[in-house]
Parts: sequence; C-alpha cells; structure tokens
Amino acid sequence: MRIRTAGVVAVLGLALAASGCGGGDDDSSAPAAKESANAAGGKLVIWADDKRTAALKPFAEKFGQENGVTVEVQAVSKDLQTNFVTASQQGSGPDVVVGAHDWIGNMVQNGAIDPVQLAADQKSAFNETAIKAVTFNGQLYGVPYAQENLALIRNTDLAPEAPKTIEDLVATGKKLKAEKKVSEILCLQVGQNGDAYHIYPLYTSAGGYLFGTAANGDYDPKDLGVGKPESIEAFKKIGALGEKGAGVLKRSIADTNSIATFTGKKCAYLASGPWATVDVKKAGISYDISAFPGFAGGKEAQPFVGVQAFYVAAKGKNKALAQEFVANYTTKPDLAVALYNAEPRPPALTAALDQVKGSDPDLAKFTEAGKNGQVLPAIPAMAAIWDPFGKAEAAVIGGADPAKTITAAGKTISGSIK
Repeated sequence: MRIRTAGVVAVLGLALAASGCGGGDDDSSAPAAKESANAAGGKLVIWADDKRTAALKPFAEKFGQENGVTVEVQAVSKDLQTNFVTASQQGSGPDVVVGAHDWIGNMVQNGAIDPVQLAADQKSAFNETAIKAVTFNGQLYGVPYAQENLALIRNTDLAPEAPKTIEDLVATGKKLKAEKKVSEILCLQVGQNGDAYHIYPLYTSAGGYLFGTAANGDYDPKDLGVGKPESIEAFKKIGALGEKGAGVLKRSIADTNSIATFTGKKCAYLASGPWATVDVKKAGISYDISAFPGFAGGKEAQPFVGVQAFYVAAKGKNKALAQEFVANYTTKPDLAVALYNAEPRPPALTAALDQVKGSDPDLAKFTEAGKNGQVLPAIPAMAAIWDPFGKAEAAVIGGADPAKTITAAGKTISGSIK
C-alpha cells in the first residue's frame, strides 16, 4: 500500500479490428459485450495507477482486438479512488477501475461499482482470503489479482538475525547507531500526518483494535476500538518509541524516504511490503524478510492484509463490455503474472502464484509474515479512521499525550461514522 505522489495521466487509445472473444468458459457474453460496445461508441475506459497501466497495455490491446473496440488505459497516480467516485457521480468516469479492496464499502455506498459475476469454478481459482476481501454484504464486488501485507525487511549484513520482539529490534538498532553503522533504528513510515497502515502491527501487538466483529465475522462499525482503554495503552507504547522516547519512530521518516533510507544503508530494518523489494534488490543489499515483531509479552503483531482488484463501474458507458473484461479476462494467469512483474505483490490467482513463486522466494516469506494478519476493513466506516488515527499517531510520536490524543481521535471518528 505504497502512497504514490508522482506520475502524470497517460492515455492509451487502441482502435483495433475484431477477431472474436476468447474470454472465459462461456463465450455467450461476448455478443452482448460487442453490442454494448457498438452502442457506446466502441470504447472501454480503464483507470489504474501508473505501474498497473504499463502492465495492462498489451492485454488491453489483445482484448480490443478480440472485441473490435477501442481501449483506453488511463494512469491516475494520485487520489484514484476519490477521483473515480467524483467522476462516477458526474457521469464522466471509466468503465473499469483498478484499486484496493478497502475502497469497496465507500464505492458501494456511493453507487460507483456493480457486483461482478463469477462462476463457482472461477472463484475457487483464487486464494480464499482474497475472495473474502472483495466480498461485501454477501456479494462479490471485484476480481482480485494480488495480495499484500507488511513484513520486516532487514539488511542481513547489519542484522543477521530476525528480531523476536520489537525490543530486540530496538536493542540491535541502538547498538548499530552507537557504532555509527546506521543513522536510524527503524524505517517505518510515519510522516507529518501519520500512517495507520504501517503502524497497525504495533498497535495490535499492544492490544489496540479498530473495529470489533459481528456474529457473522464481518467488521462491526458500532464497536469502535479507537479511544477505548485498549487503544490508549497501545498508544502509550507507541509513544514510548517516539521522538521523545526511544527515538525509534520519527515523523521525518515518511512514504517519500523510508525505502530510500533503508536502501541507502542508513537503517537495518524496514517496515514495508512486496512493493519495496524492487528497490532493495536494485540497491544490491543482502536482505531477508520475516514477520513484523510485536512487543515482548504482548499480542502477536498483525499487519493488514490488503487485496488489489478490478471493479466494474456502475455508471460506465460500456457495462456489459466491462463485465466481460473483468470476469473473463482479468481472471487469466498471464495477466496476473504480468501485473506481478510490474510490481511483485503475491498473485491472488493460485495458478499465477504457482508460476512465479519458484523464481521468487520472497513471496512465500511475505505470505508467511501475513498469515495471521487482519483483512483490511472495507466497510464505509473505515474511511473515517485514516485521517484522525494517522494524525493522532503522528502527534503521539512527536510527544503529545497518548490518552488525550487518541481519545479525541476516537470522538472524531465516532462522530463521522454516525
């Protein structure tokens, strides 16, 4: 879940000749898709971020050839979800959008996406957790293509052994810093506004939670953990690692420099996900990956498990064609492998994972690090969490009173949910 701040909108228009659809097991949807395409001017518009756009290009071209349509893959590298929902409400959005599964609640609430129709055998081809992540109110709203979670990436030249606890990590980091081998103890992005995603393993290890669960296992927005005693205790421990405490967590470490600080060998430990390994490998660093350590005597550190997926826009001009593309085209292993090659997140499609895991041992390590993680909540109430929680985190790491700060954040969040 790396925040992207650079990139420009790039449009790829492909007007190609028809050759017949080779989508899924049942090609009966192809005529309807083509008919819809013709009625809407024969164009399918896809929105994705910059890296996904490059990987999608050849597959968009092939789909265009098979359906006799123009395909535009538009790279929107900043505020993709917000731009999509706004454009959808204005009738100027795409037919397909690619993004994180935790967008689903907000997009459904705003009437921006439709359920996706997959046959039982298609669903069974995916990792069960991935399918669960894109299921909302009992309906499948996306086709997953990758999973991701945080782990601890360490420079094995500086830290040969994986720390069992965060206290072990701090002790080693302080020793390395005293020896002037590093300038930072841990590269965990915080920034001036905090980062709820990256701090979550420590928050859970210290006993905090965001939402409780209902009897059916779904997250319960009425049971908000932020502001409760458990969250206060968690933020006290996080604060003790902050700038006026152990100096492990710093606002100067942000999404823009956390990976670069690690690849520059200025810290031995990096809290990040599969997306970071490309830069780590380029830097030529000897590294290993393990589960993020929790507090000694605390609960297991649980990272969020996120899923990236394809969605059908509810107000797109080519909905039948969009359904055909999402249900019968994005479910193919070759596309999943191409997306993996664009950025190495473990594929959600089992056949694609089997293709790539032999040549990438990191996949198994990230999967192991996230095996007890929590599926990132996709309920609409989650949208109320990010900003107040993150700002509270940044404030406490900067030295603010944990109890007052997280209690105030809980009231803000609760008021937004109601």
